[in-house]
Amino acid sequence: MDLLTNPIKDYAWGSRTAIAGLTGRPASGPEAEMWLGAHPSGPSRLTRDGSELTLADAIAADPVGALGQPSVDRFGERLPYLMKLIAVDRPLSLQVHPTPEQAADGFARGDVNYSDPWAKPEMICALTPFSGLAGFRAAEQAAMLVERLHVEALKPVVAQLSRGDVLGALRTLLEWPGSRRELVESIVWAAGAVHQPDYELVRRLARQYPEDPAVLAPLLMRRHELAPGEALYLGAGVLHCYLDGFGVEIMAGSDNVLRAGLTSKPIDVDELLRITVVEAQPLPITPVEGAYVPPCPEFLLRRIILGESHVLDGSVPRIVVCTEGTVEVGSPRLSQDAVNPSQDPVNHSHDEGNSSHDQVKLHPGESVFLPASDGPIRLSGDGTVFSAEPQVG
Repeated sequence: MDLLTNPIKDYAWGSRTAIAGLTGRPASGPEAEMWLGAHPSGPSRLTRDGSELTLADAIAADPVGALGQPSVDRFGERLPYLMKLIAVDRPLSLQVHPTPEQAADGFARGDVNYSDPWAKPEMICALTPFSGLAGFRAAEQAAMLVERLHVEALKPVVAQLSRGDVLGALRTLLEWPGSRRELVESIVWAAGAVHQPDYELVRRLARQYPEDPAVLAPLLMRRHELAPGEALYLGAGVLHCYLDGFGVEIMAGSDNVLRAGLTSKPIDVDELLRITVVEAQPLPITPVEGAYVPPCPEFLLRRIILGESHVLDGSVPRIVVCTEGTVEVGSPRLSQDAVNPSQDPVNHSHDEGNSSHDQVKLHPGESVFLPASDGPIRLSGDGTVFSAEPQVG
């Protein structure tokens, strides 16, 4: 097993307290995501034989040992998932992800929207109260909410929604022909007269994006509120936007995102509308014996609250991250009697040149990669961990 050092992405929408507080250190700026995995845009790092290397390099050196033959057979010689700690202080961009077929086709065509040939289904499990927009409302309800603003310029949008043309309404907003700032200002003024949370969210988004008609998203989409421990799965075609909260996110190892607004990044309206599915909705995932199992093969997530030891069976590539307390990770063969009682399990802060061990102790924010060749793993202590793995076996 290998202790990991994980990159932190400093996107502007990130929190200055969530990830830093978990890991017990100050933050110099916004910290949005801690990436745990082998994605080329931000691979975790480890140390073997005194040399530092990326998790991707470690997997490439022994794909079958790291991943297991079933994972290699299904997904190739790559880790099929990426886990993140995600800390949302400001809303993310509106976005949607492609199907496997759309991703493979777009990548093969050289479409700049597709950086790899894989789909990007994802799931968020809340550590704190977590909110987001995901999936469209019924068209007639969205029409009523937009009409309630009594903004003359929005009459074409109301008409499109009233006849069920949701994507047409979205296109009208994204390709707004007149002054976008004037439209948003009129929306803000009108929303201030309606004292309901969805309209207040419109105003909040407008303060950040004063020239983006996509600030109307809260009136077109469904809002979801997750309590700690609740999870939501977002498959292909589901338009979504995280609003605030701290959670563990897991997704297929892809970076294919089509954006629909609330962003300074490019928007390809035609391609976005081609892959967006109006009827697609997020799926709440209820854990079974601590396992959140979504309808995709690339990943599942386990939330393990320890009071007594717990064994993770099977030979699959796992990443385990501690989010609370202290947890010891080791082989089931290492019983307490086999451990020298005068010595604690290895802690990476005292490690000298090699992060590969038979047993380690994890504190909040610390993580370990467990290759398939390690086989079953025993967890013990008084804390909480999340374990990621592919759905093979």
